[in-house]
Parts: sequence; C-alpha cells; structure tokens
Amino acid sequence: MQKITEEPSRYRHLEKMDTASLLRNINQEDQQVALAVQTALPSIEKLVDAVADKLLAGGRLFYLGAGTSGRLGILDASECPPTFGVPHGLIIGIIAGGDTAIRKAVEHAEDDAEGGWRDLQSMNIQAQDFVVGIAASGTTPYVVGALERCRNTGISTGCITCNPDAPVAAHADFPVVVVTGPEFVTGSTRMKAGTAQKMVLNMLTTAVMIKLGRVEDNRMVDMQLTNNKLIERGTAMISQTLGVNSDTARQYLLEEKSVRKAIEKYR
Repeated sequence: MQKITEEPSRYRHLEKMDTASLLRNINQEDQQVALAVQTALPSIEKLVDAVADKLLAGGRLFYLGAGTSGRLGILDASECPPTFGVPHGLIIGIIAGGDTAIRKAVEHAEDDAEGGWRDLQSMNIQAQDFVVGIAASGTTPYVVGALERCRNTGISTGCITCNPDAPVAAHADFPVVVVTGPEFVTGSTRMKAGTAQKMVLNMLTTAVMIKLGRVEDNRMVDMQLTNNKLIERGTAMISQTLGVNSDTARQYLLEEKSVRKAIEKYR
C-alpha cells in the first residue's frame, strides 16, 4: 500500500530556511487541510448519523488510536462532558500503551494487533456501542486489529485516516478518509494529518451532541459550571434568553446549577 502521508515533503533543505519562510510554508500546507476535509464531508455525514443513532439508543462511543491519533481521541472525549453535560462514560478515548502514552510514547504498543481489542473488552464493549479507529497511516495494527474484531462481533465501526485504500478503512462500516498529502517534515503526521483528524473529531461530536439535544439555539445550555468563566458565560446566556439583568441571571444560574434548568424554570 502506498502511504501518501509518508511521501517526501514538497520542501527541501528545511534547515536552511529562515523563520519567516518556515512559518509561511507550514501555513501554506495547513491551508490545504480544510479543503481536504471538505471533500470528505459526505462520509463524515454518514458517520455522524450512525454514531448519533447508537448514542440515542443507549450505546457509547469509543475512540481508539496510537500516538497523536490516540491523544486526539482522548482530547475530544474528555471535552464532551464539560461542554455538553454528558456523562464521562458516554464517549471514551483509548490510546495504545494506556494513560502513560498520553504524555510519553510507549515502545511498540501500537504494533500489538490484539491490544486494541483487549482494551475495548476491559471497558465491557457491547453490540450497542460504536468504535471509531483513528490512524493517520491507516495501518496501525492496534487499531486495525480492534476494528476487525469489532466487525466480527457485530459492533459498528468507523475510522478517520489520511491514506486512501488504508487497511483501517477496509474494517470500518463508516470510513472517513481525508487525504492531506505529504507532510512539511516528511512523515510527521502530527502536522497536517493531525489537524485534519482534529477537525473531523470536532465535527463529529459537535454534530452528534446537537442531534442529541445538547445545544439550544447556538448555546451550550448543558455545560458544566466548573470555573468562573463558564459561570459568566452561563449568566450571559440566561440574561440574553430571559431578558433579565446579569445579577438576576446569575442568581437563577447558581440556584439551578444549570443554564437549561434556569431557562426552563424562569422562561
């Protein structure tokens, strides 16, 4: 299989470039990422609808990846509870090598073709759940092996990859392939490929949460009030929605501990 993500950079002798040239060229490459994601919108749409259906039926969403891909899945999963007020166990990010690998690479963890399935089993994976494999190369054994086992046991699968005809896509019911091309530094998929994966993950969970009713108008009415910034944001939402002053809105919010509940009670 030809890995476009591993092809030589379009740029040579990076060490001889001045700072302005380095930044301009990196930015030039980054501008192509959004266009590549745009091309994949039809497949992203199918993935969103499939995930939303599973979650509405009581299932969970699992992200599975290694290295940068695994970290991006964990990041997206960890931000959903405070942003949308969903339980921490609804969207779960799993990385090859375990929590240690979030900060430090774990040698050969991604090469374990049975490791991903073992980690899913430790989370009591069920048929009503949904597993999205994230792999820029599309060949990571940890991810590919897990998706294959999932499909063999009737668990719905999706993937986010940056290489066409990748093995991970062959084992995904809903593959998303965003072809970002060679990286500025050859093979450094933490760059364009990682940016593309982050963009798709943003789309996926944001669209799913909206379909699950976790956004009202354009507001995060179920966000958790975990700091002063979010309390101020919630106060502003209530003030704008109900037409009351900030002091009254803040009082309503602190009483109800929820933007949604405050609006529903005092509307």
